[in-house]
Amino acid sequence: MNTHTCFSLGTTDLVAHLVLNRPAELNTMNPTFWRELDEVLTRIHAEGTARALVISSTGKHFSAGMSLDTFAGGIQMDDQSAEGRAAIFDVLMDIQATFTKIETLRIPVICAIQGGCIGGAVDMVTAACIRYATADAFFCIQEINIGMVADVGTLQRLPKLIPMAVVKEMAYTGRRLSASKALAYGLVNEVFDTHEATVAAALQCAKEIASKPPVAIWGTKQAVNYARDHSMEDSLRQMGWLQGAVWSNAHVREAISAMKEKRAGEFTPLAPLQSFQALG
Repeated sequence: MNTHTCFSLGTTDLVAHLVLNRPAELNTMNPTFWRELDEVLTRIHAEGTARALVISSTGKHFSAGMSLDTFAGGIQMDDQSAEGRAAIFDVLMDIQATFTKIETLRIPVICAIQGGCIGGAVDMVTAACIRYATADAFFCIQEINIGMVADVGTLQRLPKLIPMAVVKEMAYTGRRLSASKALAYGLVNEVFDTHEATVAAALQCAKEIASKPPVAIWGTKQAVNYARDHSMEDSLRQMGWLQGAVWSNAHVREAISAMKEKRAGEFTPLAPLQSFQALG
């Protein structure tokens, strides 16, 4: 188990489990959180050993989002000049890139959400593949309540997950979306009575994913995300190229044999990635 300032990270049975562990601070996202999360996601992506990632949290709330003192410290949003306002764009691109790493990670990401999932936390969980929640969970686009536009992915990803009218109601009013409504709209896959049951379900799902050929899971995630953002014709064409790139007769034979013999399949892990910059 690797311990960081803002979370712990462990791997069991090829499943990585990242746990936000600042419950006294409502697991808010300060600059250290962003740096540590970016480093961990980069490492998991490069290593290729974990086959699924679960993100859960501690305490009453999953996360209250961006720490309110973040922009009172080292990060300044200068609105006094055209140059300062232009720099806001580059700051936001940098912040957005960390959550985009969740979406583009080579393995599926599953979130187990309890209590409040507020502001920046909505940005984070909408970048994941699968979401489970406790019955007391709620989702809130908090940014409008503090006089700003949500800017780290919620307004771009949430409309791909739930009806646009619901997104607009949440974004314009700052109202909470309950777990039961989130389930009805399809934002979460399932709702559980307790936090423990929610995390257990996420880990079980991750374990099932980890039993499949990693490159087939990689290809599936690539295809689904591409289809979300492209036309049917383009997506089918991409599927042809993708299948031609990852097809493995050996994997298919092993998967079928394992199923018939009621045993775990043995599959090649994803190849580790080497940073081009590190080669210098």
